[in-house]
Amino acid sequence: MQTGVFLIVGVLLIVFQTTILLTLPAWFGSPDLLFILIVFIAYRFDSLRGFFLAFLLGWMMDVVAGLYLGVYVIEYLLVFVVINTLTKNSPIKESAYQVPLVGLSYFLAQLILYASLTMMVEEAQAPWSWSQMLRESIILTVATIPCFILFNSLYEYLQKRKSVSRVARRKAGNRFR
Repeated sequence: MQTGVFLIVGVLLIVFQTTILLTLPAWFGSPDLLFILIVFIAYRFDSLRGFFLAFLLGWMMDVVAGLYLGVYVIEYLLVFVVINTLTKNSPIKESAYQVPLVGLSYFLAQLILYASLTMMVEEAQAPWSWSQMLRESIILTVATIPCFILFNSLYEYLQKRKSVSRVARRKAGNRFR
């Protein structure tokens, strides 16, 4: 159930990101809210379900807004695997480290993406802008705080609902055995 709910949240974020956020002024940038969701999934979900969600959401983003097919899939899967690996049995699971790690991982992912696309298709790339990437990373880091609060409350609500439904099913059995 959690996987389906977060898949729907991801689809809504894709729609929001590719329609409404594109109307913001160019100097403001458009934060990649789906990237924040992928990082949250890497923190909270197990490897198999998280990998599946990262793949599906990356594929949908590629279909909707990708210039070169497969770029979002590879980016989101790599970010998911790296952050999921870093957070297993480490102090990074603490909330104090999560938000800065989102900004840092976004900046590094964009840097690696730009470098690899420049090597593959050099005439199609715009020049790298340090100020724009730093601005987008900072905006994404600030947007991470309310997004993580929302995602975490949804995740905990679904966890409670799942545990309450298990208890309710046990009480509904035959009392006269």
